[in-house]
Amino acid sequence: MIFYFTGTGNSLYAARAIASEQGEELISIAAALSGNRERHEYELRENETIGFVHPVYAWGPPPIVLEFIKKLELRNYRGNYVFSVVTCGGSAGNTMKVMADSLQKQGLRLNSGYSVVMPNNYIMMGDVDSEEVQQEKLRATDGTLRHINEAIGRKAEEFQVIKGRVPWLVTGIIHPMFVKGAMNTAKFHANDRCTGCGICAKVCNCGNIQVSETPAWGQRCTQCLACIHYCPVQAVQYGQATVKKGRYVNPNISIAEISKGKALR
Repeated sequence: MIFYFTGTGNSLYAARAIASEQGEELISIAAALSGNRERHEYELRENETIGFVHPVYAWGPPPIVLEFIKKLELRNYRGNYVFSVVTCGGSAGNTMKVMADSLQKQGLRLNSGYSVVMPNNYIMMGDVDSEEVQQEKLRATDGTLRHINEAIGRKAEEFQVIKGRVPWLVTGIIHPMFVKGAMNTAKFHANDRCTGCGICAKVCNCGNIQVSETPAWGQRCTQCLACIHYCPVQAVQYGQATVKKGRYVNPNISIAEISKGKALR
């Protein structure tokens, strides 16, 4: 059983590759949370492997992932093997420690954790990677995922995570600031290039966008930036921070696949 969260497809690509190799079911965290249930209960098979695959946001797990874990109840858990895979543009900080602590509070032990470097998509600060760097990272991804699949198959007890410099600082200080201040939707807007196609609403993790002639954003946001990156005419912006910036979506994941795992409407 593999729980995943994705914005522009990188984590879904990783989760899909692992689920296929391990013969495990894929479950969308965004879709599960959209039901507004008090608890998310799942029945485990004997010796079933449990995985969590998601991006790194400002050197920590996306808040929506931690929200899901707080509501998670795995029936028949008897020390089942639990792993976490995080996708990131470079380094993950202490993301894996935050995941381990969150899971421990639910009575789950994190046995292994891995980071997978994939093309950057956080254009609030900086820009997307060049086409050359994107292709380089994507080529390396499959090799990394092969190693991860082999390790999960033998239930390895290991952590192979690129933490980067001063992980305690970036995860302990910068990540909480991101969570506190970066979820505001007030700056999202669509410029006059908008065609009203509705793709931004289809890919929204929170079911937070309504489109009549142009999109309007509600209050809930994960800062996944799917609405920005999937806009076919680059009309969706976040203030001035994303103007003249590039866009990136995983080339191996379709809009239909992204939409299927988003908030139920």
